[in-house]
Amino acid sequence: MKKRIVMLLCTAVLALGLTLAPAMASGGPFYPIKVDEYTYGPLDELRISKVYQLSLSDDPSGIPTEDFERGGRRYYLLDMIKEDEIGVDTQDYTDTITMDSDTNDLSKILKQLEPHREVTTEDGHTGLLALDYTSVKVEAKGYKTNTRSLSATRTYPNLSDADLELIPKTITDGGKTLTLGAVEWSGGENGFYTATASYTGTSSTRSATGYTVTASYTGQVAKTDCEVVTYTAIFGSVELAEDQKDAQESSQPESPAPDADPDEGGGVALLPILGCVGGVAAVAAAAVWAIQTKRGRRSRT
Repeated sequence: MKKRIVMLLCTAVLALGLTLAPAMASGGPFYPIKVDEYTYGPLDELRISKVYQLSLSDDPSGIPTEDFERGGRRYYLLDMIKEDEIGVDTQDYTDTITMDSDTNDLSKILKQLEPHREVTTEDGHTGLLALDYTSVKVEAKGYKTNTRSLSATRTYPNLSDADLELIPKTITDGGKTLTLGAVEWSGGENGFYTATASYTGTSSTRSATGYTVTASYTGQVAKTDCEVVTYTAIFGSVELAEDQKDAQESSQPESPAPDADPDEGGGVALLPILGCVGGVAAVAAAAVWAIQTKRGRRSRT
């Protein structure tokens, strides 16, 4: 008899586990992450929108769509919207490029730069960026010195003597200082001489060996991430009749809120579970009572 009762208890517990398993699957129930109440249309109809976030493995049929009553109104499902763009991660991004140039003329450099640039980041974000013209900078790679020879000729007539002391040792030509070189003399028959003097020098200039251009492209890049899909359930409403309002108010203390926090209920209805557990406890109590009754009879006989 004991073995039979124990088997009945095990069967009841197993049946309870099989009954609860489907309720814990990914088919729901789901709870909204956001609830908005607003008015719509010329008649200021009260509406409620509920936003749910599901993974790809979740079954959206588990989203509650039944009518419910709140604040003297009955709410009914109008539309269920799936937002395909949700799951796209968008962020600001700057891409800086570097290139060589043989000129530092900014107008020429800007013609060499593309106005837009397609980029793909290391983590898979892609986008079309625009050139930030204020970011363009030009720097010299290095410098070299260029030297060239300078020369000039001067004539000095009516000199009293063919004496070099009468000839300037340096002159300025084109902003450069030249030094006296060779001198040729002529005349002397009438007591005056003419000197033709040659002056020489060098000029050095410093020039860049090349230029480096840096420019930044800015904009937004995006990456599709389909791990989360967002559904928005929109409910319209109608006002309840007075008797329905009274019935709703009297039943509200015994009814849970339509959108209970999943943390309070653990995502599974507790009352059915407690009912099932209570049933199992009743079966166990009856079995214990039967065993004790049978023992009592045996002891009296």
